[in-house]
Amino acid sequence: MKNKEPIILAVVVFFSLATYYLVEPFAHHVLHKKVIEAKNEGFAYNDLPAITKTGNAASGKDLVVNGGCTGCHSIEVAGMPAPMDAVTAAGAYGVNPPDLSNAGAIYDAKFLADLIKNPAHALKVEHKFDAAKGEMHPMVSYYGMGGDIDQEVADMVAYMQSIAVKPEDVTPAMAYEDACGRCHSVEYEKWTQIGEKPKFKHEKDSLAFDIKVIEYQESLIKYMGKLPPDLSMYIRSRGDDFLSKLIENPQNILEGTAMPRVGVTADAAEKIIEHMKDAGDTKRHEREEIGRNVMIYIIIFAIFAFLWKKQVWRDLH
Repeated sequence: MKNKEPIILAVVVFFSLATYYLVEPFAHHVLHKKVIEAKNEGFAYNDLPAITKTGNAASGKDLVVNGGCTGCHSIEVAGMPAPMDAVTAAGAYGVNPPDLSNAGAIYDAKFLADLIKNPAHALKVEHKFDAAKGEMHPMVSYYGMGGDIDQEVADMVAYMQSIAVKPEDVTPAMAYEDACGRCHSVEYEKWTQIGEKPKFKHEKDSLAFDIKVIEYQESLIKYMGKLPPDLSMYIRSRGDDFLSKLIENPQNILEGTAMPRVGVTADAAEKIIEHMKDAGDTKRHEREEIGRNVMIYIIIFAIFAFLWKKQVWRDLH
């Protein structure tokens, strides 16, 4: 009698793989279409001028402190707190200026240099802030302290890099909170634009915190035109390709958007997306581990089933 078991096995495997493809990879491809028309710039920021001077961190510290940066920004790692709270800062500038402690590790050096000299250009929001029409960006451009401005800017960037953690020590949460967290909330992570919402003992304290968030959001709406979306599920509704290109250059995806280019490095962008994956699927790592264990179990079970089959049916073959 001809052994039909290999044929049956092949048929089962074929339909199992076909079902898996239709349910998982193909469905994922349909839901997360590649943004083909938007080019991938590799986070190289080729439109920005290169830093041609060798920066001096010691000189840069003096320039950052005395050049006006600490009038708006905190540098917690250097013991320099924010000059005002987040809600007050948002009321003055539209959004709370970021702490500069790890800017040198999260943001591209060329971006930081251009941001210091020409914020609207570096952030790609010149369509929103046209200096010729008197529409000035809230961040004041740096015009130098009387010396070589390119050298001074290089020194300032060198200082920010010197006080920052190593790029490999930047966590996904750190990258997200610094680059995105002052505009975008993440409800699933209890993250608001003014920070993570603590657990309050009294309801009145919780409500007081919520009021601060609302006040901050009102300033943000005036600044951006509308409230930036909560990003809890964006990784699942948009996908890696869309988000990577949006982070790199929002104008390539949403021309005319008020969302600024944040200027992060490629590594920091990957960590931002990693954080969004963790927020959008809190059981992701646990599920992957369970799936791996199930596959190991199935393989072991299949081996024993095959050996048992050989033992029971040996006389018929």
